[in-house]
Amino acid sequence: MGFVKKVLSNRAIDQDAGLLILRLGIGFSMVLSHGWGKITAGPGMWSGLGKQMTHVGIDFAPVFWGFMASFSEFFCSILIILGLFFRPAAGLLAFTMLVATLRHLNLPDDDPKAGWSGASHALELLTVYVTLIYAGAGRYAIKFPWDRSDMNR
Repeated sequence: MGFVKKVLSNRAIDQDAGLLILRLGIGFSMVLSHGWGKITAGPGMWSGLGKQMTHVGIDFAPVFWGFMASFSEFFCSILIILGLFFRPAAGLLAFTMLVATLRHLNLPDDDPKAGWSGASHALELLTVYVTLIYAGAGRYAIKFPWDRSDMNR
């Protein structure tokens, strides 16, 4: 069957290849567009990021929480690319995107990044990371010898 027929059919072509493409695209995009700038910016940036945790009721240790958001956007995105410690990495990124979504929804109405249109990018990524938690990394991932998570695929 030709490639076009496969694409137009309802049958799976190669779910593992699809997951790899998604992991590479989302992972590199997050590392380069968001993570690198935040992880290298240092405590001043981390403090501002960490203050966003007030949207989930946490108002202590903003530098720590900002570092954790930067860590997830940079290092967890690299783990997503590799497929290593995949579900914990996707979980940290999902939580980071949840906080980012709440931040945009709580901005003053006159802020151009406020509301659902401002939150859409974070909400889309939250959806991707939650989906990846359920789907897993697929076969094309670094696996530890004891990892049998795709044995039934």
